[in-house]
Amino acid sequence: MKYILVSILIYQMALAAFAQTKSKEVLRYQDVSLSFEERAKDLISQMTLDEKIAQLGDRSPAIPRLGVPEYNWWNECLHGVARAGDATVFPQAIGMAASFDPELMKKVADVISDEARAKHHEALRNDKFNRYFGLTYWSPNINIFRDPRWGRGHETYGEDPYLTGQMGIQFVKGLQGDDPKYLKLVATPKHFAVHNGPEPDRHTFNVTPNSRDLWETYLPAFEDLMVDAKAYSIMGAYNRVDGESSCASWLLLEDILRNKWGFEGYVVSDCGAIRDIHAFHKIVNTPEEAAAIGVRKGCDLNCGDVYQNFLKKSG
Repeated sequence: MKYILVSILIYQMALAAFAQTKSKEVLRYQDVSLSFEERAKDLISQMTLDEKIAQLGDRSPAIPRLGVPEYNWWNECLHGVARAGDATVFPQAIGMAASFDPELMKKVADVISDEARAKHHEALRNDKFNRYFGLTYWSPNINIFRDPRWGRGHETYGEDPYLTGQMGIQFVKGLQGDDPKYLKLVATPKHFAVHNGPEPDRHTFNVTPNSRDLWETYLPAFEDLMVDAKAYSIMGAYNRVDGESSCASWLLLEDILRNKWGFEGYVVSDCGAIRDIHAFHKIVNTPEEAAAIGVRKGCDLNCGDVYQNFLKKSG
């Protein structure tokens, strides 16, 4: 449970500090001189159980009594800031990968994060907290593109694990910036893991890779971006891996990601992937059970509303 709220709410502190401009009193969790961990711990201690549960979805409601504004986690910038007004549009990811130029990729990501920051701050000035104006970007897509029947191959860097890792490292570094304390924005490599194949089967497919293919083809780029580039977030995939949902997999999220790679950020599900646990994969029978298995096996943030089933049990 230690990963569930602390990792998410540490980021929320940056938004809570925004409330300082509207109140003379500076509360402990709004005190920017304190560490993120101290501020998160203080804020969590003042939240009700229902308020904590409500923060586990991609649309996190405001907590007015604590001065915490609403926040929408959904954003993307695979080749430019998406769906937030005018922005610089770069070539599709697979086209940029064809340059074989990681340094250029970092420059591209730096431009994208500049525009992302500008759009975010302008949105705050206008009290806009809706989708596409946050600082948590669900990019890059570093899946290995092997099957042309998959509809999102153009979002990837191709079929080479090494090239994918090198381009992805620089993209993440350009997005997150190099400030020793603050992230420029949060990069979210996706979709973890072994996500590729016929598009209609993505919600039901069970992948059974052999050990060599898993470790030499599908995981190296993710390891590069988690360990070298220090991406602060990662998105789980729709499919199962060896029978477990990728968004509720002890092997992927605990043993590999957190234990072997030392990941300290947060995991977000692909949109609808927690629902898939019961609706399509049939791993469990109910939404409540799907929510429980997602939380227990390490998925901190649900893009969707399945985690809100905890509210029914807590009321």
